[in-house]
Amino acid sequence: MSSVPSPANPGDLDARLAQNAAAIEALLEALLSDAPASGEIARPPRLLAAMRHGALAGGKRLRPFLTVETARFLGVPAEQARRAGAAVELLHCYSLVHDDLPAMDDDDLRRGRPTVHKAFDEATAILAGDALLTLAFEVLADEATHPDGAVRAALVTSLARASGCGGMVGGQMLDLAAEGRFESVRGALPEAEIRRLQAMKTGALLAASVEIGARLGGADAAALAALGRYGRALGATFQIADDILDVESDAEQMGKATAKDADKGKGTLVGVLGLDGAKRERDRLSTEAVEALAGYGPEADMLRAAARFAAQRKS
Repeated sequence: MSSVPSPANPGDLDARLAQNAAAIEALLEALLSDAPASGEIARPPRLLAAMRHGALAGGKRLRPFLTVETARFLGVPAEQARRAGAAVELLHCYSLVHDDLPAMDDDDLRRGRPTVHKAFDEATAILAGDALLTLAFEVLADEATHPDGAVRAALVTSLARASGCGGMVGGQMLDLAAEGRFESVRGALPEAEIRRLQAMKTGALLAASVEIGARLGGADAAALAALGRYGRALGATFQIADDILDVESDAEQMGKATAKDADKGKGTLVGVLGLDGAKRERDRLSTEAVEALAGYGPEADMLRAAARFAAQRKS
């Protein structure tokens, strides 16, 4: 069986992930304070509490890490990079709040805690997700994220395309269809359709996390292409690793329910390739992500380590 080479010093990645997660957490706390922002009339306390429940204490924060690290080696000031990363994380958290709803995946547990609709109620969870989504774009569109309006517009476009009907939301719709929600007869998805679904539902936002960091740093066409290849391969790696963990891990380790894919008849590459085949494909994609950064030196080492982490993670 193939394997992904380990980072030279995994502790460096762990330390950087922890440092970035703490910085993003602090920024999210500030963005989700009870005090109304300029131009707002009021912030309903119950809504803010639900938003904080869905967005804070969020683990490793891989998506904003990718944004911040890409922007960092392109020379972007830390505050701007973190604001862009926080916007990506706000949108990711909205997607989790809505994915957990009874009409969607109907989950009771997320990050080891009750999901938002369980901790509050379904209507509050829907509104909390809506508010997290719109706040993400407010943060990107603010001059504090970048002084150039054209750059801010590019950031908004990147996030919107990755998260909308042609990206994450569209992928979720395909996933529901694959469960047989809309037809009485459900057939097994072919491998190509599984890959497309996963590239949209999970991969698009991970790839956009890298692209947003690159656009924030003024990357040229060649750099955008290389980093795009990296982001797409990393996104595919992450999703296959998630499918494998759904089979091999447990709820305590993952902080959410496991073995859901088989129960719902979801199409996964584990189902198509088998467990060993899926692991080989996971490792191949992780290597592909690393190789996409061949034109960069040590400044991209954290991104290389993140690609390996995406394959080797345990939760």
